[in-house]
Amino acid sequence: MKCKVIDPILKYLNSHSKCGHFWSLLAICLFLSFGLSQPLQAQDNSLQMVSTAERSDGKGQVIRFHLKQPVDSFQVYQPDVDLIQMTLYQDNIDTTDIELPNISSAFDEISFYDIPDGIGIDIYITEGKFYDGKAYHDGNSDDLLLGLTEVDKTELEYLTKDTEPIIWSSFTITEKDLLEGNGNYESTDYNETRNKMKFDVVVIDPGHGGHDPGSIGHRNVKEKHIVLDIAKKVGGYINEYMPNVKVVYTRETDKFIELEERGSIANEAEGDLFISIHCNSHSSRQPYGTELFFLGLERSESALEVMKRENKVVRPNNDTEQRELSQEELLVYELANSSYIAASEQIAGMMEYQFDERAQRHSRGVKQGRFVVLYHASMPAVLVETGFISNPSEARYLTSERGQAYIASAIFRAIRNYKEGNSNP
Repeated sequence: MKCKVIDPILKYLNSHSKCGHFWSLLAICLFLSFGLSQPLQAQDNSLQMVSTAERSDGKGQVIRFHLKQPVDSFQVYQPDVDLIQMTLYQDNIDTTDIELPNISSAFDEISFYDIPDGIGIDIYITEGKFYDGKAYHDGNSDDLLLGLTEVDKTELEYLTKDTEPIIWSSFTITEKDLLEGNGNYESTDYNETRNKMKFDVVVIDPGHGGHDPGSIGHRNVKEKHIVLDIAKKVGGYINEYMPNVKVVYTRETDKFIELEERGSIANEAEGDLFISIHCNSHSSRQPYGTELFFLGLERSESALEVMKRENKVVRPNNDTEQRELSQEELLVYELANSSYIAASEQIAGMMEYQFDERAQRHSRGVKQGRFVVLYHASMPAVLVETGFISNPSEARYLTSERGQAYIASAIFRAIRNYKEGNSNP
């Protein structure tokens, strides 16, 4: 089909020149270089800013998403009274330099996640506020509006009952990814430990239990229940995919076990690897991510706080006892068990890779600490903080079946990779 713009030009040139074909070719080249270059530029679909305002009818709030281009489509999902989730579908949405309101009476926090063909959004509603969320295009701009209508708490609890939140990482992780894949990690020299080990016993330690609930998280979720569920999933994966490896639990029920006794259970079982599973917490709702610890002298304030919390023992009468591990005791252990510490650092690094790269969880790094539970296990030993249950998003993730499966499978893959590196032919 001929172009309406270039046809008259070609007719004029052909009628006024004996070299009509030359001028025709020249005109086409000029047109293509100038006229077609414009629409090929990538659209800028940046999300520039998020702002809030009171509704004109006084019945709630409006959250405005300031967009340079309208989104193709969107969805609103409300799995809980204090969480609204949204998906915005449009190529190349950039949230890098987004401007957020300093103060909003509607929400405490908003988080963005990259998903195929768009972004996911978590909006954490301010405590004591109850809104029904509905999204719609702004008729006067490319912006997207989320209308928040005040509703009765009981009604909202009924509407969101038994509804699971969206796990954004599930958009980029397939079921096959859960239990497959080797870690891309750097090896360290732990040949001494490798030569000593058959690696046929893994000891899994779900932290706390019984009258000691561990950390109490968002909406009163308890650490002791979450870590027991994750521990059993890890053990189940080992039993299924590594049948020659025996799994020993320090507890299989909601039972309190002393810190020293946990190490004794591992030693009596002649364990080759000790994994203590925990959940983190903080006075703020903001911190999130996994942390890995092996035995050593803590080198940061955050590591010191975790160490103090995990060394605290809660008694049946609610009294607490702070267990201490001196630097002298640590030094003696390090001198006698240097190969165990090197191997512990190795497995912690493998787990960090699995959490960060494979399970798409934010990693806060591999650290050292004077943990009593690790000190009493005479074998490579790692303490895993699976996430912050004080953070609403991570609390939901760690109490969900899918979230626990992701965490457990990441721990399992690291154990499997470690065994494959340590198995004798």
